Amino acid sequence: MYLSLRMQNTILVIGANGQIGTELVSELRNIYKSDQVVACDIRRPDYDTRNAGPFEFVNVLDKENLKEVCRRYKPTTIYLLAAILSATGEQNPKLAWDLNMNGLLNILDFALEFNIKKIYWPSSIAVFGPNSPKDHTSQYCVMDPNTVYGFSKLAGERWCEYYHKKHGLDIRSLRYPGLISWKAAPGGGTTDYAVHIFHDALKKSSYNSFLSAETRLPMMYMDDAIRGTIELMEAPADKLTIRSSYNFAGMDFTPEDLAAEIRKHIPEFKLSYISNDPRQAIADSWPRSIDDSFARNDWNWKTRFDIAKTTEEMLLHLKK
Repeated sequence: MYLSLRMQNTILVIGANGQIGTELVSELRNIYKSDQVVACDIRRPDYDTRNAGPFEFVNVLDKENLKEVCRRYKPTTIYLLAAILSATGEQNPKLAWDLNMNGLLNILDFALEFNIKKIYWPSSIAVFGPNSPKDHTSQYCVMDPNTVYGFSKLAGERWCEYYHKKHGLDIRSLRYPGLISWKAAPGGGTTDYAVHIFHDALKKSSYNSFLSAETRLPMMYMDDAIRGTIELMEAPADKLTIRSSYNFAGMDFTPEDLAAEIRKHIPEFKLSYISNDPRQAIADSWPRSIDDSFARNDWNWKTRFDIAKTTEEMLLHLKK
């Protein structure tokens, strides 16, 4: 597993301090020599990331800074994870568009200039909108996102496919569902309740959810997300039929479903609800479940974590 990745030279992970980046850097450094994986972010990383391998301050909107890092390290692969997420993006939409769109375009252009072999860029279920099918949402369907995060990701998917077709650039992408992890804090997304709920369950045996009891959303445990990301990057290029972004599914549940699982471990846990939170409208525009048959057929994607196993893992690790 991951054999061909080991033969590459240098990987840049931009946005290395985020929820995904923290764990992706760690896993890539387990696969490679640590000095082959360069963590990059606009903020200083935690102790483990900083001391386990090279770190560079990188702002994807600063083209001179970015160019110098590419020139110095001559990367063969870039993972571009820097983004402003859904809920945070609605507070400053023009900044979210600038970072999410122009950051991607800068990376795509430097990939051509420096002959970078592979680019990974994450998309999201936020590309779907109010008129997209809600259940088993297919790879190809109506896509009318109504958040700046969503339409920046949809535009980014079109740029990725364009650069692949026009320039032959090997770009790979996944439409992440809500991600659940214990190692790093979430970054201001609409699905963040599914992380916060575990912290509050352990601290005070209660949680006040900003999403309603019946809000069903696609979710995934971070171990699956990291494994799936690397498996996609390892897949033979001629097997990939999607060059925009693959639908990517793990599980789907409501806050009530998750609370019921938590009560199996913390029987006294109580769940209450906040009314009129702006994140509810965002969640209501998204799918309830995802059809990821293209990922399963093209590169044999299989999820390992369901809601029960995820709950057990989250509580176990957060207790420590």
